[in-house]
Amino acid sequence: MSFHMVEPATARLNRSELAVPGSQTKLFEKAAASDADIIFLDLEDAVAPDMKDDARKYVIEGLNDIDWSGHTITVRINGLDTHYMYRDVVDVIEQAGRNLDMIMIPKVGTAADVYALDMLVTQVEDAMGLTKRIGFSLIIETALGMANIHEIAAASPRNEALHFGVADYAASTKARTTNIGGVNPNYSVLTDPIGGASGDDSGERLTHWGDMWHYAIARMVVAARANGLRPVDGPFGDFQDADGYRAAAFRAATLGCEGKWAIHPSQIALGNEVFSPSDKEVATAKRIIEAMEVATKAGQGAVTLDGKLIDIASIKQAEVMVSKAEQIAARG
Repeated sequence: MSFHMVEPATARLNRSELAVPGSQTKLFEKAAASDADIIFLDLEDAVAPDMKDDARKYVIEGLNDIDWSGHTITVRINGLDTHYMYRDVVDVIEQAGRNLDMIMIPKVGTAADVYALDMLVTQVEDAMGLTKRIGFSLIIETALGMANIHEIAAASPRNEALHFGVADYAASTKARTTNIGGVNPNYSVLTDPIGGASGDDSGERLTHWGDMWHYAIARMVVAARANGLRPVDGPFGDFQDADGYRAAAFRAATLGCEGKWAIHPSQIALGNEVFSPSDKEVATAKRIIEAMEVATKAGQGAVTLDGKLIDIASIKQAEVMVSKAEQIAARG
């Protein structure tokens, strides 16, 4: 273990993250009654330019008037390159900061972007006498942001999560796709001809689709975990394709993500399902912990369980799973 210790961010369930347009107040109560772990009220992409000021007022009223208990509440502000951003930060924190857990910062490109927001948020918090520190969720959705992701992840003690913004990232890298998340048939490999009985090469050739977002998500996971943050996969545009969402979520979970966005209420249950350990997985994790406790008392550093070697590293994996199950149980 390195002498450099990584401090984990505030522990929060982050399996499903529901996006709610700040201009559509009729959705606020429905979101508050949902099973989403985190809800972000959006002032950016989901709000038309001529509705920005009104949406900000609606969000402030919603933060103050609606019971959001049981959820982590975030507001996605407008980008640092817009004239809406400073009012988003100042007005929301001054008028509703006590009811806000995090600010989501879109299109983060450099560590300096985070520093600038940290300075502004700190000044407003201090001026208002707020004692609860507001956290940061950072969306990595440009080539610049991905190039600087490790510096961005370490840029502020407010940082809690990194999110992969797949749509804008695709536009930034000029990827040949118009889908929001999901797979692309052109990102595939073609096998050599499978030889027939005669051993020739005239047989069938198979196409295996790949995941064109694998590198980006894997890179984000490393940057997040190296700095104690939660990596979160972004949106899946086809909300009618439950199987496609579930498959994308499982890929992200396998790489280490803690959750995924839900751009439609139907995706909340899918995110909660995929990013929750099953009863069988939790039971196995507890057996691993128990077996290692017995081995440790016997002076052994490793032991065999169900024909498989388990050691100290196995304990750490098991403890993560059990801790997540306890978080879910506590939320009810």
